[in-house]
Amino acid sequence: MNNLSELHLDALAEVFSIGAGRAALSLSEIVGDEVRISVPFVQVINSKDINSTTLSLNSGRFGAVSQHFSGPFNAEAVLLFTEEQALKIVSDMMGSQMSLEELAEFEHEAMCELGNIILNACLSAMADILNFTLESSLPDYTVASADEILQRLKANSNQPYVMVLHIDLAIEKRHTAGNLVFLLSSASLDNLITHVDQFLGKIS
Repeated sequence: MNNLSELHLDALAEVFSIGAGRAALSLSEIVGDEVRISVPFVQVINSKDINSTTLSLNSGRFGAVSQHFSGPFNAEAVLLFTEEQALKIVSDMMGSQMSLEELAEFEHEAMCELGNIILNACLSAMADILNFTLESSLPDYTVASADEILQRLKANSNQPYVMVLHIDLAIEKRHTAGNLVFLLSSASLDNLITHVDQFLGKIS
């Protein structure tokens, strides 16, 4: 697929892990406790092949924070957690004992903040390490079913590739699994591979 090798995927996982570390430090300051975020592995697949198993989507509803990034490559980034997990994260961020119903009032604002921190940390780390500049839109947050999420990810024929980062997020002793999804055009994926090749050439 567009000359994407295991070495490219390993390099991207390492780059995004650095960004995840930056995001964890920022979130630690917000929640007043240790936050750990790791990126175990990265996948790149055709958007038409993406399914609920790929993203570990069950039949519930999901919170999705989306942002558009532009630069040497353009991408729509979508951060996904189950709605229940999203509300628990909001609870940790708010540092409150409010009920889930009360927390729902703050869900949109808090999840946009969370997404903005994680997405920008990961993308800025990639831009710094691979030596390019990216601009981003404001984040948007929606709650949707698994089917609605999948339809959205498959809808844009101009972005036939999906890069999926599997994320482990731990606040205190509670672990949450999510996904960070990038929708990429063929040209954007080619440009990304070119920058990774240049990076690998410098360190080899």
